[in-house]
Amino acid sequence: MLQTATVSAQEKKNEEKKIDSLLPYQKNHSLPTFNILEMDSTTTFVTNKIPMGKPSLIMFFGPDCDHCKHQMEEMVKGMDSLKDLQFYLCTFGNPTAIKGFYDKFHLENYPNVKVVGKDVDYFFTSFFGARFVPYLAVYDKHKKFVKKFEGHASVKELYEASRK
Repeated sequence: MLQTATVSAQEKKNEEKKIDSLLPYQKNHSLPTFNILEMDSTTTFVTNKIPMGKPSLIMFFGPDCDHCKHQMEEMVKGMDSLKDLQFYLCTFGNPTAIKGFYDKFHLENYPNVKVVGKDVDYFFTSFFGARFVPYLAVYDKHKKFVKKFEGHASVKELYEASRK
């Protein structure tokens, strides 16, 4: 019986890899263009304005998600190591919750946190197939996909991915 359960788990993992290989981010390794409504609720940041020259992290988060809060807390503590990584945070959350998240972590103190706002077109989840938050996608200085992290990434992992 145990062997059957192991096979089923392996089959499930293989099926997830197969589905993942069909997602747009696997077919197009360039940083995608999508809209993030900034916290002022009037300015829209378009990700094609992310400049080349520095690695970028796009983080999909839930402003009320405890895992997301832990992830951000860890990143803020390690921000000296991540100072060359440009942060773009997006969520489906409402403006009040987004502002609360921004304020809680004093993100205004980090010049590499470029945008925090709402994915108004629900683009992120369909492009990356994100099923969990936090979901982090790292892009190199040429805006090419490097690595994704579903659920959590250590500062060391993010630092290493940003150096590729």
